[in-house]
Amino acid sequence: MTGSFITFEGGEGAGKSTQVKRLAAALQAKGIAVVTTREPGGSPGAEKIRALLVNGAPGRWDALTETLLVYAARADHVGRTIGPALLADKWVLCDRFTDSTYAYQGAGRGLARETIRRVDAVVLDDFKPDLTLILDLDVGTGLARAGNRGAAESRFENFDRDFHERLRQAFLETARRNPDRCIVIDAAQAEEDVATAIWAAVARRFGL
Repeated sequence: MTGSFITFEGGEGAGKSTQVKRLAAALQAKGIAVVTTREPGGSPGAEKIRALLVNGAPGRWDALTETLLVYAARADHVGRTIGPALLADKWVLCDRFTDSTYAYQGAGRGLARETIRRVDAVVLDDFKPDLTLILDLDVGTGLARAGNRGAAESRFENFDRDFHERLRQAFLETARRNPDRCIVIDAAQAEEDVATAIWAAVARRFGL
């Protein structure tokens, strides 16, 4: 792989999709070719699986089934979108990746970390982002923001408050476990300030 792979992580309403767009624009202004994508989704097949995951009642799937669906989508996404872009020397910015599985299906829904790791090893064979930006935000604020987006694709937002608190702590634990890869960004700041902090982290990591 010759391009750079940056992922954005965090709970509901943290502003990841907005910041993906802002960072893409900043990189393009530097003459860097950028592909923006998301999970679950990011390829035609993965988008079809996304519809199964983000719609319906919270209890629609058990944790293991949900994880297998996520990784089926991820396999297609990496094979058809992320991998080819990196091989073409493009930068890939992805809204969620594997860390979200450890948070949502692991910490959130109680699936054993080792089970997720074993599935991940089969599907990704140790493929990881070059940099992960974790947008950290108070759960109440994030859910309020997410609620303003409307009812579409709201399955995970409808899990209880404790679920979302577990997600937040899981993402922070991911940052503690992986200090060389992960940087925590305070997402409670104004949008412009969050973008500035993200650019500073990216510029420092990649020498821009």
